[in-house]
Amino acid sequence: MSSQNRERLPVVIVGHVDHGKSTLVGRLFHDTGSLPDGRLEAIQEMCTRRGMPFEWAFLTDALQGERDQGVTIDTSHVWFKTDKRDYVLIDAPGHKEFLRNMVTGAAQADAALLLIDAAEGVREQSRRHGYLLHLLGISQVIVVINKIDRVGHDRERIAEIETDYTRYLSELGVIPRFVIPISARDGDNVVERSRHTPWYGGPTIVEALDHFEPAAAPPDLPLRLPVQDVYKFDDRRIIAGRIEAGILRPGDEVLFSPSNKTARVKTLEAWNASSPIEATAGDSVGITLDEQLFVERGDVISHIERAPIESDVFRARLFWLPREPMEVGNRYTMKLHTTEVPVTVQSIDKVIDATSLDSGGGTVVQQNAVAEVVLRADRLLALDSYITCPMTGGFVLVHAYRIIGGGNLSMEGYPDQRAMVSVKSTNITAVDHAVSGEERAQRTGHRGGVIWFTGLSGAGKSTIAQATARALFQRGYQVYVLDGDNVRGGLNANLGFSPEDRAENIRRVGEAAALFADAGVLVITAFISPYRADRDRARAAAERLLGEDAFQEIHIEADLATCEARDPKGLYKRARSGEIRDFTGVSAPYEAPDKPDLVIDTGGNAVDQCVDEVLAYVDSHYSARK
Repeated sequence: MSSQNRERLPVVIVGHVDHGKSTLVGRLFHDTGSLPDGRLEAIQEMCTRRGMPFEWAFLTDALQGERDQGVTIDTSHVWFKTDKRDYVLIDAPGHKEFLRNMVTGAAQADAALLLIDAAEGVREQSRRHGYLLHLLGISQVIVVINKIDRVGHDRERIAEIETDYTRYLSELGVIPRFVIPISARDGDNVVERSRHTPWYGGPTIVEALDHFEPAAAPPDLPLRLPVQDVYKFDDRRIIAGRIEAGILRPGDEVLFSPSNKTARVKTLEAWNASSPIEATAGDSVGITLDEQLFVERGDVISHIERAPIESDVFRARLFWLPREPMEVGNRYTMKLHTTEVPVTVQSIDKVIDATSLDSGGGTVVQQNAVAEVVLRADRLLALDSYITCPMTGGFVLVHAYRIIGGGNLSMEGYPDQRAMVSVKSTNITAVDHAVSGEERAQRTGHRGGVIWFTGLSGAGKSTIAQATARALFQRGYQVYVLDGDNVRGGLNANLGFSPEDRAENIRRVGEAAALFADAGVLVITAFISPYRADRDRARAAAERLLGEDAFQEIHIEADLATCEARDPKGLYKRARSGEIRDFTGVSAPYEAPDKPDLVIDTGGNAVDQCVDEVLAYVDSHYSARK
């Protein structure tokens, strides 16, 4: 195989400071015959000139500050080769203060070497590095127990470390392919097998690396082609990007997300080559379409039947790097494949100790912590859960041009909003009504509108809605209550309780309520309606027909403990037992209103008092006689 066509595998090497990473890198560099002519002699001469002992680590520690302090500060890339392939070995810093650089290095790798000092054993940083590799989705891992000469090549000590660390990694779902005892300084089990470990029958470092394979997206993964740029050549507009997963062929019908535009691929374009008959994961390609579409950098091209999710809110498991803590409400820039978008921290659901894997609630995420958070983007994005498509399911957060965090996406508990924003109806013409809203208000004495109750199950939405409707009717209002009991039996009888079905349930209710309100009726809805985006669409539906102030969002508020104690239908008990999946507040999210028009506290107030507050609010907003 020619040197230009040889297979290449990027490998990151991580470990606690002073556990011997750079020494191992230097040794691999030298012992595989990959060292440039004169490099070893130059380093030896430098050591003599400075009056310091030679270290193999100096072959890779390129920064002056690293030699002076004996630590690796930045990532360095070292090339070495075996008979099978070329390797890019990324030497990442191990010191806690340099974790940002370690994450940057690990994000480029398809495999990892995790170093443990045989004398010191597993350290806090060793566990943190293991968690980071798990977070970044690196599953090809070799645990390297270094400096075995310091423990007299003691087999029992090495077995103890192996048991300790592999148990920790297995809790993350990471199973090391090999655990190799070495002495990087002496070259034992690096390239050549050591005479000091006759009891070890596994491979050397180089032999183990040759067992690994470069990451490649299987062709049966859904097509994902993030748009890098759009170029104009003569009369052609060529859309360029790198295929992250799947296969693309001329004639394929493709979907652009999040714009929901469709077209057919006319040609595949390649530079300095004839047009290919197909392109697959890893290929950088240009395409032309059978019709002109406005396409932007950051759009994601897919096949229609296996499209990414569209949402502006999502879960993320991330590692936080800077000294400044992450807090709810903070805003950052998220980089996701080729797009950048501002995001807001909506909630911090869990903070995880990367050393012990203990987890708990928290309001802030401190430096070097792992957290599960909910992020909200300023617009709809094309998203993939990491477990569905790792190539497009990872992201980084940036602030002031610095990477401050990174992690994996999850859509658990959140719906795909694509169907909510897709418009299929055509040739529609608006028709003016023969009876105006002003005439209806003059007849009934009040304007039509939508009073939208939202809150957890058991908060008291239906109770207050029905009591309020009775009181308003007695005052002469034309009023109607929409709730789950009267829409699930007919209008939405074909919907289940998946996130997508729940979102569609609320979409239909919002549109129906807007039509009732346009007819002059005051509509009270009583639905958990857990997703903020769904409530925003219901507001837009009402305001589209009746203008501003037609929709009032009222948060029927009670904390989870209060709602669970009431549990009038026994739903919480069934959810806790696992009988009900995706139950809001227990196993599915509830996004409380950010700026509700009114908050009714049912945890501390009687029903009559709550109803009086709603009545006063309705009179002030909808009565035509005031």
